[in-house]
Amino acid sequence: MCYLDRGDGTGEALSGILRPGNAGANTATDHLDVLAMALLALPKAARTGPILVRADSAGATHCFVEELHRRGLAFSIGFPLEPAVKQAILTAPADGWLPARDQDDHDRRGAWVCELAGLALAGWPPGTRAICRRERPHPGAKPKMTFTDRGGHRFQVFITNQSDPDVVALEARHRGHARVEDRIRGAKATGLRNLPCYRFAANDAWLTLVLCAQTLVCWTQALCLEGELVIAEPKTLRYRLWHTAGRLVRHGRRLILCLQRTWPWTLELVAAFGRLRVLSTRC
Repeated sequence: MCYLDRGDGTGEALSGILRPGNAGANTATDHLDVLAMALLALPKAARTGPILVRADSAGATHCFVEELHRRGLAFSIGFPLEPAVKQAILTAPADGWLPARDQDDHDRRGAWVCELAGLALAGWPPGTRAICRRERPHPGAKPKMTFTDRGGHRFQVFITNQSDPDVVALEARHRGHARVEDRIRGAKATGLRNLPCYRFAANDAWLTLVLCAQTLVCWTQALCLEGELVIAEPKTLRYRLWHTAGRLVRHGRRLILCLQRTWPWTLELVAAFGRLRVLSTRC
């Protein structure tokens, strides 16, 4: 699946395909199909502007990255810790490690960033750079990787073709890719937790409906809601707004929706209907 990142925790579902259970995680053909559909889902004006494609290490294939380079797209993709990468990490100069920052531009304690200038990236598009994040494990965390240095740090590497000299900013921008996990959790709460049908084609149609629903929710939040509801997940919206009890009455040839006055989010729901009415008059 591919999502647009609005930067505030929300984003439209641009494309998605259903794959058989035995499909490989880094099948480049599937990534290329999802990429092509995602670009077509963008408005024409947005396709001509700068676009950054982020992915985890499953997207670190020559075929996929070469296609991104051919299309003139910027990329930021997780990179596996292969032996050459581990060697480049261990031989990185001590003064090359810079304090890391989070997405809010605040210093992140116990984390550093370094560009692996000594890593040979032959075969990758021109201008490809490898950037590493070094971090102390959180207290009580169980290490998932066997590779570490003498200080017991864990490492994450990604490749990018962005020319920004600020590697700390590039690393913080790449970590924003983790927001896709929120979108996937939202998809599961919208109907993707279980595929309901026996046939593959029917389940593929179900996936499309779920992604359409996610996009409609995103637009509703952007156009009709405010405050914390703008970034609320489907479970919260379902409880506070969508399942609100009401009564339809007729009076003076008008259809009136009556809501419970004591419901904590009644005013938010009324305001949302008001904004929706204004939008409908402009169309």
